[in-house]
Formats: sequence, C-alpha cells, structure tokens
Amino acid sequence: MKFNKSKLPSRHVSVGVKSAPHRSMYYAMGLKSEDIQKPFVGVATTWNEAAPCNITLSRQAQSAKKGVKSAGGTPREFTTITVTDGIAMGHAGMKSSLISREVIADSVELTMRGHCYDALIGLAGCDKSLPGLMMVMLRLNVPSVFIYGGSILPGNFKGKDVTIVDVFEGVGKQSTGKMSKEDLLELESVACPSGGSCGGQFTANTMACVSEAIGLALPGSAGTPAVYETRDKFAVASGEAVMNLIEKNIRPRDIVTRKSLENAAVIVAASGGSTNAALHLPAIANEAGIKFTLEDVTNISKKTPYIADLKPGGKYVAKDLYEIGGVPILIKALLDGGFLHEDCLTVSGKTIAENHKDIVFPPNQKIIYKTSKPLSSSGGFVGLKGNLAPDGAIVKVAGMKRRKFKGKAKCFDGEPSALNAVLDRKIKPGDVIVIRYEGPRGSPGMPEMLSTTGAIYGQGLGEEVALITDGRFSGGTHGFSIGHVGPEAAVGGPIGLIKNGDVIEIDADKGLLKVNLSSKELIKRKKKWKPKKIEYTSGTLWKYSQSVGPAFKGAVTHPGAFKEKKCYADI
Repeated sequence: MKFNKSKLPSRHVSVGVKSAPHRSMYYAMGLKSEDIQKPFVGVATTWNEAAPCNITLSRQAQSAKKGVKSAGGTPREFTTITVTDGIAMGHAGMKSSLISREVIADSVELTMRGHCYDALIGLAGCDKSLPGLMMVMLRLNVPSVFIYGGSILPGNFKGKDVTIVDVFEGVGKQSTGKMSKEDLLELESVACPSGGSCGGQFTANTMACVSEAIGLALPGSAGTPAVYETRDKFAVASGEAVMNLIEKNIRPRDIVTRKSLENAAVIVAASGGSTNAALHLPAIANEAGIKFTLEDVTNISKKTPYIADLKPGGKYVAKDLYEIGGVPILIKALLDGGFLHEDCLTVSGKTIAENHKDIVFPPNQKIIYKTSKPLSSSGGFVGLKGNLAPDGAIVKVAGMKRRKFKGKAKCFDGEPSALNAVLDRKIKPGDVIVIRYEGPRGSPGMPEMLSTTGAIYGQGLGEEVALITDGRFSGGTHGFSIGHVGPEAAVGGPIGLIKNGDVIEIDADKGLLKVNLSSKELIKRKKKWKPKKIEYTSGTLWKYSQSVGPAFKGAVTHPGAFKEKKCYADI
C-alpha cells in the first residue's frame, strides 16, 4: 500500500522543516525515518489489572500492531482507564461506571488529537469500554477498527456452567438459607476461571455483538474467548484492515448510519441483550449526528424475534455461541429472516451481506434459533411509558413468564438502603421497589442495580416483586426490573413524587408504566417537591452531573456531531 500524508493528520508532526522537533521525539523512541513517514495508527487498549475483562488486551494489542506494520503503517500503542462493574457493583464505586464511558472516549480523543494520529484501533474488555471506544471512533472519524477482547470461560459449580451473576444471586440465596456459606465460598472461587469479560449475554457481549452488526469490527472477531490465542489472528487482521481503510478513505461515519444503528438494535433485541444498549446506541449515534433514542431501540425490539438462548434469560454462555460459529451465526439467522439492512458497509470494505454470504446456519444446536421458529416473536426488551415515565423506561423480558405486575410502592432514595431492605427480608411478594435519585444527574453516574436484583432473584422473588429505578441495570439482570425511568427524580420526574403505598401498574404487553394517581395529585406533589442536594460537589462526578443529558438520549455530555464545525479527521 502507498500512502500520501498530505491530507493525513500526522503531517503536522512528521512532514517538513517545522516538524523537526517532533521527529526528534520519535527518534528517541527507536523509530526510523521511514517509520515516521508512514501513517500513524493509534492502538488504544483498556488493558489494566482492574479485572479479568482487560487482562489479555496487551497481548492482543501486540498482534494488532504487527498487522499495522505488515500493511505499511506505524502503530503507536496507548492505554486508557476502565471501571469494572463486577467490582464496582453494590457500593458508591458504581457511580464511576457509566462516567468511565465518557472518560474513555475523552481520553482517547485527547491522545489522538494531541499526537495527530491518522487512524485508530480500539481494543476493549469491560462493559463501558466497548461503547466508549466506538463513540470516540465516530467522534474523530478517522479510519477505525474495533476489537473485542473476548469473553471469559464459564465456571463450573456442581456440574453446571456458572457466571459472575450466579455469585451475585448466591448472596441472595445465602441470606435466605438456600445456600450455605461453604457453597457460596466454593461458587465465588470457581465462577471466573480465566481472563475475559463476563460470559453471558450481559453488556460486554451485547456490545461485542453490536460491534460486528454495526460494522466497526471484522466479522467473527467478537466470539473467540479471551484466553484463546486464536484471537490474535483477528487482531493482526484488524491491523491490516485499518490500513486498507486509510488507503480507501473509509471512515466510521461512512459505516455507522441510521441503517447500521437499526441493525445494531436488532441484534441486541434478538440476542436478549443488555438494556444498557439503549444508553450506548443513542450515545454512539450522537457522535455521528444521528438522532437515535431509547424509543427507537425499543420500537425495533417490538418487531424483532428473540432467537438466542443465552444467559441471563436463557441457558448458554458466549463460549457456547463461539463453538457453533460465533456472532456470524446470529447475524446470518437475522439476514436470512430479512431483519437486517443488507447493504450496510463494514470495516472489511464489504457489506454485511457480503461478509456473511458463505456462512452456513448450523443444524442440531439449540443456542441460536431461526427467525421462523423463535423463542419469542418479539425482542428481549420492551419500552414502557406512562405518567410515571413520560420520557420512557425499559425492561428486559427475555426469559420472563410474567409480563404484568401491580403492587404497592416501597420507596428508597438510593440503592444501598434498598439492598439492605432486601437482605434484611423486608421486601415481600407484591411489592414494587422504587429506587430513585440514581439517574445520570442525580446519583450522579446512573449506577447499575445488580447487587439488588441479584439478591432478589437469589431469594426466589424474581417475578414476585418488581423494581423500578431512574438508574440502570446490569446486562446480567433479569426479572421485573425497569430502568432508565425518565425524567429522573433529580430533575423533578414523577418517580421522585411517589410515596410508600402508592399503587404502581406495569404492563409489558401494552408498554405501560403508571402510578394510580391523578394528574391533579401529581401536580400538587410537584409543587411541594424540592430538589435533593447531591453529595458530590467536586471532582469528576460533579463535572459529569453538570453536563450530562437525559438517559433516553444516551446520557451524553456534549452535543456530538450535531454541533460540529470541524471534524478531527480533516484537520
């Protein structure tokens, strides 16, 4: 491949007399003159020792760099942060999780801008790192390829595959005497046997499926478990692919369109994926200047069949999907059923239909079903609206038997008090747990509630109680757990006006979430309502609370390409 740097960002730090000081810095790092004259490719990873999700990414980055070099580029590796939900869950650390998505995107943007890199390869493991890297690819709009670091291998407990969610639910079981302390200790020691991201169709694997469906990752790259060295071939291929994108000037905004966002929402719905996708897809769309909200995501779910029997709503884990052919099998089933836009461009340089034309749907397996014989005729989650959620809310229905609920509210201003109430056995069948002031602005940070929902399920109350919140849920959450209720309590949303004993109705079939109060009564309560002061009045959490927007638009912190006047790729 031959490259002309006259229009590439790196010309500012590598070409001409004025770049002599910059080139001197590169010589100090062992680069030769011919290396400096090649396109600079940022290789961003979320490698760290915070969690198993990220621990294999440094190895995979070296393979990506080999691919870049072999195709005529100069790779420049750097890292950024992650916050790992499995460790941040159930305490104040969870406020940092969603915020980390923005910090990841912002930090990669600054590194790319500051050093004038021409292209980007992003390797991610933990939940928020996947959308964070995809967001910054759209923001910068330089040729980019996404690589998922791969899932963890399943644990084995008493002859059954287990994941980290089983441990969260084990805490609830132990609180009711359904599990001994000894068994819980054994479970925690075997649930996570390797490096890689959580093994069910939780947020990481959901967004990994999105990366292929939306076109930012090479076909088949998301499925291989993290510890398998065969992952490295995808990293090498991704390095080669990004150089091809530079040569052809194919940019992320050429790939991520309204149609490809719809494809992404389809694969989330069909796989019973995480409700967090309803935050991340609008946020990715914002970077491209495309209006795509929670309502768009949930409307697509209505007309998408649920075809993947994956945890937490189903039986199988990511490794099982890999063994029958990985994400391409899921995409193939949806293409064959006519549920995906076939003409969407991908980082391979081909359309999604061209990428999968030779894929053969495997018979004699029960992990992915054909769309003609789905597990359910509609997708894995449902959008809800009503006087309690004028801006909308979302519930994951994959695997649920019960789709209607009516009960009396038990209100908690924050998750910790709700979790304590569950563990102290103060929650009874028929209760509707209301957790408010956990929205993007009010918490701040919109924490996940897996500790609470896991404890509820562990106590056997999964479909006997409901939970509504202006916060959000882990991809591992299932049962009557309704999140993203908006407007959030902190800005005067109706969820902040509910009192103990108010009757709440939920109807997933009708898409209804309401409290049995008149408009007159809600107006009366709103007049008496006073904003709750947040406890975080400095630092990153405060900065986030000042800029974050509503959940139904993705909880983003800047106006995106809608207000862009100069794209970084064209500097």
